[in-house]
Amino acid sequence: MTTVKTLLGLPGLRLRPLAGADLLDRPVTRIYVTELPDPGRYLSAGELVLSGLLWWRRPGDAEPFVAALARAGAAALAASGADSGGIPGEVVEACERHRIPLLEVPTDLSFSVITEQVVLALAAASESARKRLQAAADAPVETLLESASAELGLPCWVLSGLGRVVAGTSALPTPAPDVVRRYAAKESGSLTVVPVEGRHAVPWLIAVGGPLSTAQAELAEELAGLVGVTRARVAAPEAELPGEARVVALRTEGSDESRDVLRELLPDGLLLESTGDTSFAATTLRPSPAELSTVESLLRAKRIYCGVSDPGPRDEAWESARYALEVAARRRVPLVVAGEVDVHQLLVSGAPDGLRAALSRRVLGPLLAYDAEQHTDLVHTVRVFLECSGSPTRAAKALHVHVNTLRYRIGRAGELLGADLTEFTDQLDVYLALRAGDQAG
Repeated sequence: MTTVKTLLGLPGLRLRPLAGADLLDRPVTRIYVTELPDPGRYLSAGELVLSGLLWWRRPGDAEPFVAALARAGAAALAASGADSGGIPGEVVEACERHRIPLLEVPTDLSFSVITEQVVLALAAASESARKRLQAAADAPVETLLESASAELGLPCWVLSGLGRVVAGTSALPTPAPDVVRRYAAKESGSLTVVPVEGRHAVPWLIAVGGPLSTAQAELAEELAGLVGVTRARVAAPEAELPGEARVVALRTEGSDESRDVLRELLPDGLLLESTGDTSFAATTLRPSPAELSTVESLLRAKRIYCGVSDPGPRDEAWESARYALEVAARRRVPLVVAGEVDVHQLLVSGAPDGLRAALSRRVLGPLLAYDAEQHTDLVHTVRVFLECSGSPTRAAKALHVHVNTLRYRIGRAGELLGADLTEFTDQLDVYLALRAGDQAG
């Protein structure tokens, strides 16, 4: 990394610090020459600003110039007093006040020589930084980030496309899901984001804490390549799970990405089965809809659906997760937890489409035929009656009919169905047939 102190040691430049002697460790990313009274709109963080002070004409001119450097995060000001009778005292004072290192350029030194020397120093530092980073290629991701952060002079993070911080050199200033969403939407932010190389359904991203110079951007790309190699090299850990664990079933509609998504979603998980678009894993964790929605925009899959069992014996949890997944897919919602769904919904969802349709027709067929022929809606009456727990009074109120009318309709429906709709077992069969018909349709 090239710092202001590095420039003081360049042979032949003879730069001398006049202000900010305690700030010489600031990294320098590029050089910018200007004589504008207020160069703020053209400045970038980390720049060495080189000036002949032609903008200084009268007292008071130093304040707006130096303040612009401070706002932009300039590394230092290198100034020549050849055309101003030396460095004005107010320039020195403004630099001290705004904490901008001020370097005096010898009056006999050409700006072209300074520019050439600084550019060469930056190029050499960039090449050395790449070599040092490559030397850590076999190290864990955390070590790679620490090395890159030291070279860039900025904090670094590796983020999962699920909005998870895989590793970082400090606390992330922006929530990880927000960083991922902005990257997916190609929106700018306070962080520079670079995709990690590699063929994975769920991408990883390198986030760097600030704008980057060309040399820094090249180093970030190098880091992305090394992290990609490290990710591919490290095998998924063998999970050690208790006898009773959750099972998560995940489907990536229209793609074979379920395995990668599930592994990324559940870093502690034990993959149980994968058939391309659907995978199962045992885990101690419980995914969230927010994680699924964060990664969905980065995948080829049309939608992601997830079913989660309650903790229990693995075989039972597996079946429960499978049924919960079917409920999620039929409801078109990202995640369903089996313990939060009625038992009859899980049971009906576990049956194949054809079986659901056949059962519905077998039980409800006479009633459906009667409604079609007589232009009535006894099916709806039966549904409301059963959802009111078989209470004629509550059902009549819900349907806005007299209770005697309700009793007549239920009696007629029972005759057509060959069932006693006041008996619990018959009520259960008819209600399950109604729900099977809903899902089959």
